[in-house]
Amino acid sequence: MSAQIISGKEVSAQVRERLKKDVEQMKLQDPNFSPGLVVLQVGDRDDSNLYINMKLKAATEIGINATHTRLPKTATEEEVLHKITEVNENSSVHGLIVQLPLDSIHKINTEKVTNAVAPEKDVDGLTSINAGKLSRGDLGECFIPCTPNGCMELIKQTGVSVAGKRAVVLGRSKIVGAPMHDLLLWNHATVTTCHSKTADLAGEVGKADILVVGIGKAQMVKGDWIKKGAVVIDCGINHIPDETKASGKRVVGDVDYEAAKEQAGFITPVPGGVGPMTVAMLMANTVLSAKRFLDGHQPGKWNISFTKLNLLKPVPSDIVISRSCVPKPIDHLAKEVGLLSDEVELYGKTKAKVQLNIVKRLQAQPDGKYVVVTGITPTPLGEGKSTTTIGLVQALGAHMNMNVFACVRQPSQGPTFGIKGGAAGGGYSQVIPMEEFNLHLTGDIHAITAANNLVAAAIDARMFHESTQSDKALYNRLVPLSGGERKFSPIQINRLKKLGIEKTDPSTLTEEEITRFARLDIEPSAVTWHRVLDTNDRFLRKITIGQSPTEKGYTREAQFDITVASEIMAVLALTSSLEDMRQRLAKMVVATSRGGQPITTEDLGVSGALTVLMKDAIKPNLMQTLEGTPVFVHAGPFANIAHGNSSILADKIALKLVGPEGFVVTEAGFGADIGMEKFFNIKCRYSGLRPHVVVLVATVRALKMHGGGPTVTAGMPLPKEYVEENLELLEKGCSNMKKQIENAQHFGVPVVVAVNGFKTDTEAELDLVCSMAKTAGAFDAVRCSHWAEGGAGAVALGQAVQRASAAPSNFKFLYDLELPIADKIRIIAQKIYGADDIELLPDAQHKVELYTKQSFFSFWVNASN
Repeated sequence: MSAQIISGKEVSAQVRERLKKDVEQMKLQDPNFSPGLVVLQVGDRDDSNLYINMKLKAATEIGINATHTRLPKTATEEEVLHKITEVNENSSVHGLIVQLPLDSIHKINTEKVTNAVAPEKDVDGLTSINAGKLSRGDLGECFIPCTPNGCMELIKQTGVSVAGKRAVVLGRSKIVGAPMHDLLLWNHATVTTCHSKTADLAGEVGKADILVVGIGKAQMVKGDWIKKGAVVIDCGINHIPDETKASGKRVVGDVDYEAAKEQAGFITPVPGGVGPMTVAMLMANTVLSAKRFLDGHQPGKWNISFTKLNLLKPVPSDIVISRSCVPKPIDHLAKEVGLLSDEVELYGKTKAKVQLNIVKRLQAQPDGKYVVVTGITPTPLGEGKSTTTIGLVQALGAHMNMNVFACVRQPSQGPTFGIKGGAAGGGYSQVIPMEEFNLHLTGDIHAITAANNLVAAAIDARMFHESTQSDKALYNRLVPLSGGERKFSPIQINRLKKLGIEKTDPSTLTEEEITRFARLDIEPSAVTWHRVLDTNDRFLRKITIGQSPTEKGYTREAQFDITVASEIMAVLALTSSLEDMRQRLAKMVVATSRGGQPITTEDLGVSGALTVLMKDAIKPNLMQTLEGTPVFVHAGPFANIAHGNSSILADKIALKLVGPEGFVVTEAGFGADIGMEKFFNIKCRYSGLRPHVVVLVATVRALKMHGGGPTVTAGMPLPKEYVEENLELLEKGCSNMKKQIENAQHFGVPVVVAVNGFKTDTEAELDLVCSMAKTAGAFDAVRCSHWAEGGAGAVALGQAVQRASAAPSNFKFLYDLELPIADKIRIIAQKIYGADDIELLPDAQHKVELYTKQSFFSFWVNASN
């Protein structure tokens, strides 16, 4: 009785159908996800092209995003290795096949190239690491080479149990024979490997219940060698002469098929047996790799380690504490929180930037809980908002085992070198290393300085050239000849459209149109754009520019601001993408023309250059706390001149990374009446994010000052009112805390008061503040000692925040955007500051009228939409 034929075509079709469903299931889990495969070829061999096309076709049918990358025959080993490294680091690729042979005119070490493939992407299963794992029996942690894997699948189709059977593998190649031996062995067969030098080969083959042949010799295994009823898997592909075929030859295996099928119980044909399975199992390995990737990179699925603090009494200085802690390598932390290697740009060992492509990868994932930390009205004594922010995230992460991110502003070097000092937190609740945090970081503020001063230089250069040149000369400079013709740049096309000139050929403009296009006609006294420097240099506050003889007497009064006061910093903090930043930078108004029209950076033609200067600054910076929880440090606008909050981008990325049960804690600058109000009305309006909890930081001694306590001078000992119990003074000062709780309640968000304790506070004072906070409507009020104890000292705060995040909320904005500017000011003054009404002084009234005339009102509405 003839053997049953094991059809590789049928089995491979079944495998492909199963893989299609697996891919569909992955897409249900993440609609933006697709398994990725790259086939890397060197040269242009016809046989390799044939195999590659088969793989690409199979991948497309299954839903795998397959790419064929071909290097020329002139490619060197270094170029091949470089390309492999590039693919290894591409997180959208889950499988990499190096098509062999490498058809190069140069000598290339195939073993070296094969082992350069990342083991987790080695879907061919050929790296030494995967081979080693297979030989050790770690089948669930490696990729099995495709041909042996396909052979096992075919054996399973027979229904014959492998366990306990005697198996013979004829051939010992690294691709088929050796891994086939290991695979059968770890499926509990008793395995013998034979080869061309084996004595009594026919006798050994005759003992096999399962015979797998991959010796590479046509019809070498004879029918009478085979044990009656054996399972025969023929991996050979050979050509022998056949005059009946048009090609003069036909394909046969390593087994004499016609004779063998009369002995065997099951047998694979050639062709149509193992061949189709090889491609199918390659696809199976790719899908398996994609599954492993997806399972290991689920947002919110963190495997994070925390750093144990060594608390000292008395508490050392901030810099001593910072330097005593060894931070985790930042690439290690990035991996712990779900960032991929190609989404992270390392800046040394303790800081990194995060690529914006992560936004697309995570866009379908749910957000975590959003918490904003604010404070009572600031005093020279300080309330510790930054310290509380860091203490809270250390508590939620290292002590409550929750996914948590802090999102904080980058400090300016002005305050850092001034009385205020740095902004990394303090005591045992800090961002580390504090020197890196407070100084330079990754250069974002320097990029803003460069971009800002480019605009300032462009303004004065434009005013100078317009005052010294004719319309025609100016036009010829703006649209110079290149290759014998003039062309408008895209920015210039935008300016023409703004002017209502629908022309793209520079030669067709009329003289009147040339004048309108070339002249901005800036009013020198109406230039609102200042130069900046990230240093407190008081002698640059008012200066005269243009003193050089080359400026031909063109001078004007100007000034320097601190860099973080630049509008570019505010743009960075509010932007949502590179393109969005480009548009926002283009719309910045820098001056007014003599005709009363606003002049933008787009009019100056520098908005594209600004975007280039800011292309790295837009990426959030990753650092860590003393206890190893992650921190995004990004943007740093002041609250009294801008909106005083860190970037929307950092918050959005962090909310995706922590997952739906995690927390993102951000900080609003100054007190709740400024920073929190702007966080809600500006940042949340632009971002579309809705906060779950407000943490209001208060201290006993700051509340005493609000109650009428004596003035405090920096560097001088505190008056006794601040270091001795004084409940009467404290109770009076709690009126400020009550008002700030009320301010938060205007927005419909639960408030938790964090009483940041000092050693001079008494139990009665701390109890009084907590009691009055709850009476004023706070969800809860808790004492904190995170400055001295790290996250352990803020666990009660973390628990209160967790409970508050689950409480009902009814978030709302304070005012509608459609309202006139004066009405918005009135609402803020009345509801936040308790004013009866507002009175606009003549200068303020003039600005309101000018801004309304210049469509700033309508621009704000459109920008938020």
